[in-house]
Amino acid sequence: MGKSGICHMTHTGGCQCGAVRYKVSGDLLDALICHCRMCQKAFGNWGAALVTVEIENLVWTKATPACFRSSEIVTRGFCENCGTPLFMHEDGDRQIEIAIGSLDHPDSIKQLTRQSGVESKLAWFDTMHKLPAETTENYRSAADLAKLKSRQHPDQD
Repeated sequence: MGKSGICHMTHTGGCQCGAVRYKVSGDLLDALICHCRMCQKAFGNWGAALVTVEIENLVWTKATPACFRSSEIVTRGFCENCGTPLFMHEDGDRQIEIAIGSLDHPDSIKQLTRQSGVESKLAWFDTMHKLPAETTENYRSAADLAKLKSRQHPDQD
């Protein structure tokens, strides 16, 4: 069983539009949140939720991601069509960090193991869990909900 509390199995995932798909055979390892400024920019968000996998267990099954060198030693992969962030890989590392949200079943990650890059953590991050929670149906009309019908890939091959 990997550090993230997941038994050995096959995991699939990909980008929002479905142009890039992947399969991971083997354990998902360290599941983490990275707050570094590069992850904030790459994900356009507070940071990134990532899970580590052995690079030899990752196969791109439909197309390959476009890449950007975010530093001298780090490559970040994303879908060239829809922009979905997919991975972060440090040169020479035998492991790669996959974006948890790109997994077909992101809720298969049962526990995060750590936070990194906390020197760049946004001040409000630690209080997010205190915000009121509501579903989209609570603040959208039926007409709006009809317009929000997803055009995303269906999270399965």
